[in-house]
Amino acid sequence: MLGVDEAGRGPLAGPVSVGVVAVPEGFDVAKEFPGVTDSKKLSEKKREKFFEMLETHVALGDMRFAVEFESAEVIDREGIVPAVRRALARGVNALAPDASLVTVKLDGSLQAPEEYTQETIIHGDALVPVISLASIAAKVSRDRLMLDLAKQYPEYGFEKHKGYGTKAHYDMIEKHGPCAIHRRSFL
Repeated sequence: MLGVDEAGRGPLAGPVSVGVVAVPEGFDVAKEFPGVTDSKKLSEKKREKFFEMLETHVALGDMRFAVEFESAEVIDREGIVPAVRRALARGVNALAPDASLVTVKLDGSLQAPEEYTQETIIHGDALVPVISLASIAAKVSRDRLMLDLAKQYPEYGFEKHKGYGTKAHYDMIEKHGPCAIHRRSFL
C-alpha cells in the first residue's frame, strides 16, 4: 500500500512537495507510529520525531518513502495542480512501478496515475496513518529545503515562514523584490 500527500501548495516561494510512503500489506502504521496524524496538526519537533522514526523503519527494510518536488518555475509555467500531479506520479512510479501490485491511498483531491487502484480520502492526512506519514515526509523535506534556501536568500527570512505569505515575507518582497524561487503567479 502507498500513502500520498503534498505540502507547500500555497506558499509564495519554494517548491511544492509530494510525499509517498510504501508499507507492506499488514504493516500496522498506527501501532508503529503512535499518535501520527496530519503534519499540520503536529509541532515541528513532533514532525521531526516521526520523520526520524520513518527513516529508522526504512533502514530496517520495513517500509520505503520518496519525496518529489516541483519548482516555483514549473508552478508558474504550468500551474500548481499539474505540478503536484507530475511530482505525485514520479513518487508513486518510483515506489510502485508495477501498478497491479499496489493500492494507493491519497489525501483530499489528489489523484494517482489512472493505472493504479486508488482511494482518495477527504482529510486522509488525519484519518489514515500511512497518508499522515506521507504528509510528514512531504512537510519535513520541504521545510528542510527551505532552511537551505534561506542561506542562499537570507534577506527573505525563509527559515521562519518557509515561503508562506506572512506579513514579514510580504514586507521583504516589497523591499527586495522577488527572488528566483518566488512563485510569480502567486504574488
